[in-house]
Amino acid sequence: MKATVSVDAAVQGKQRSFLDGIVRHRSGLICLVAVIVFLSTAIVLQWLRTDLDWRQDPLSAYLKGPYGGWLRMAYYALSMALVLLGAGLNRVLQPQARSTVPAFLLAVAGIALALTAISETDLPLLDHAQENLLHRLAALTTFLSVTLAMMVQSWRFHYDEVWRVHVALALPLAVASFIALWIYAYWHGLPEGLRQKTVISMILLWLGTAAWWLRHEQLVRMQSVADTPPSPE
Repeated sequence: MKATVSVDAAVQGKQRSFLDGIVRHRSGLICLVAVIVFLSTAIVLQWLRTDLDWRQDPLSAYLKGPYGGWLRMAYYALSMALVLLGAGLNRVLQPQARSTVPAFLLAVAGIALALTAISETDLPLLDHAQENLLHRLAALTTFLSVTLAMMVQSWRFHYDEVWRVHVALALPLAVASFIALWIYAYWHGLPEGLRQKTVISMILLWLGTAAWWLRHEQLVRMQSVADTPPSPE
């Protein structure tokens, strides 16, 4: 019995170590790749889906029909990346700059983004009206959570002497994305698809830039550890 418990504890310890290693060393790269994949897939579909008008139709319209499965996979990849980005930034920042708020909001956004894609898969327990309601609520939660997380995280950069230099770009972009979200919701002077995709592009720009910064910092730290000579026994 004790041997079984010891084996289970060892397996759980290795799993935690593996996940911790991803957050510490690979979260920036994973998030950057996910953002590029999402952006590339969305752009390509604007040409492939000739049955849709890119100016009028929101991105969610591309989740069903031809090539919809590719976009759903991009949604799922980005949802995972949002969780990793929040955890990775929280881990790499100096203690006085850390906050669980942006990490929590990014996790909520990631879960909601996955639900946004799932709601377009003809769920067996929901009728069409319920699917639409789930999709709207999930999309709203995603947009609000990610833009709020962007603003809070950008402000927290100010408390880290290494990341402070990024505030001048990160915070204005985050605030502009938040404002653009509300313009998209309440101003209808431009086609819906164009308005929504503009907001999405701004959010992706912030996420990709933050992921690039995180990846760079993780590489610097990994190189620093590799260059540190072993301590004498």
